[in-house]
Amino acid sequence: MNLFSTDQLNLSNEPSSLAPIKLPVYDENGERKHLMKVFDFDGMLEDYLIELEIRNYSENTIKTYSSIIHNLIEYMKNEDNLYDGRKFLAIFRKYIRDLKRNKNLSQNYIYLNTVVSKKFLEFNEIYFLEDIKNPKRTKSLPKSLNEKEVRDLIDAVNINENDTSLKLKSKRRDKVILTLLYSTGLRISELVKLLKIDIDFDERTIRVRGKGDKDRIVLFDEDTKELLLDYLNKDNNGSEFIFVNRNGNKLSPRYLQMMIKNYAKEAGIKKKVTPHVLRHSFATHLLKNGVDIRVIQQLLGHSSLSTTQIYTSVDMDTIKTVYDQARE
Repeated sequence: MNLFSTDQLNLSNEPSSLAPIKLPVYDENGERKHLMKVFDFDGMLEDYLIELEIRNYSENTIKTYSSIIHNLIEYMKNEDNLYDGRKFLAIFRKYIRDLKRNKNLSQNYIYLNTVVSKKFLEFNEIYFLEDIKNPKRTKSLPKSLNEKEVRDLIDAVNINENDTSLKLKSKRRDKVILTLLYSTGLRISELVKLLKIDIDFDERTIRVRGKGDKDRIVLFDEDTKELLLDYLNKDNNGSEFIFVNRNGNKLSPRYLQMMIKNYAKEAGIKKKVTPHVLRHSFATHLLKNGVDIRVIQQLLGHSSLSTTQIYTSVDMDTIKTVYDQARE
């Protein structure tokens, strides 16, 4: 499609249903109309988010996409002389340049802005950005804890019988959460949705509904089993969810992030510790102990092996040990 002043754009998702719009569009006074007045981008965003939800995109992904597109729309609203595809393309390049100048934004975030913006426009059959090439992504290795740091993190949940009953209950819950995240490799979004009926204690398995509503089975060890049984026996909350707050409601991902951050500080761990760091640690330690990468892929719920293969580059301590032994 031509990106210049003779752009022909279809406002419908059905190409044959409406005649295309020729840009620029002129008002009754013969003035070129701003593209923000030609297209209802706010309405398009609402429709797009509904489509993402129908496609079973995660809540966090939808929130991220919404923020990116909203910021782009607001930027475009403040630009003068935005009346055709060529101008839109030029302003988008300037927008990406401004993002790059922000030292607090990563290269991967710039990449995501570009990809999401293009997807949004293409969904609405607007092809202003079809000539934009996606910027390069930085391939940073996932951060993880070593085995001692994981033990220190879990041990930081110091259960004291002199604590109040409410404090005891929350500490038992927190200890189980930390242990379960590390022993299963669950995503935080998966953990907060776990139901009691999902657990099979005889088989030591949990049925998990992951990304894209895909089910998978994860395993847990005997120590985790005992800890989980003890927690459920002592703190049966009457809810269908395994982990709830003091009001009996499902825990929020934000609470778990802050909880883990606080226990990491108590444990004296200098690294930034998040729920995803525990997931990375789970995968890295399995690989270090000889577990086949295809098994790890299945446990993590990765649809592509290439996503899992990044862990083959992570365990530098093991590489150094093997190297040093070979040089002796």
